[in-house]
Amino acid sequence: MAIKNEKEAPPAEPRRIHRFRERIRRNPLLNTAWRLGVFVVGSAVLLGGLIMMVTPGPGILGIVVGLAILATEFAWAQRVLHRAKTAADRAKEKALDPRARRRNLILGTLTAILAAAALTAYLAIYGFVVPWNIDDPIFWT
Repeated sequence: MAIKNEKEAPPAEPRRIHRFRERIRRNPLLNTAWRLGVFVVGSAVLLGGLIMMVTPGPGILGIVVGLAILATEFAWAQRVLHRAKTAADRAKEKALDPRARRRNLILGTLTAILAAAALTAYLAIYGFVVPWNIDDPIFWT
């Protein structure tokens, strides 16, 4: 039989934010307004992240932050955020795989060599003339 020499810790007192949220949850009207506010803010950030995927900006970060805001109140957002984190972890592991890194390094090097060769051939044939100002396009015919 084990003897407990350690005192059991008293339950931790809820923090201020938890007490505030519990007070809001007790009132149905305030709870609905709070959830609506979280939905509007989270959706706006998520939409901004989606827009930034096709325009300049940190799109992935906007999507993750928007989902994190929504996940504070909605179970479906928690599931989506969990799936996104799982997919990011898999992508990280795949990117850090030594064979994949070596393959990507070789492909990148070959692509850079081919691009340099194409640029050198163009400059050898036409000099510093842009393609739309070439007077005699013998190479193209």
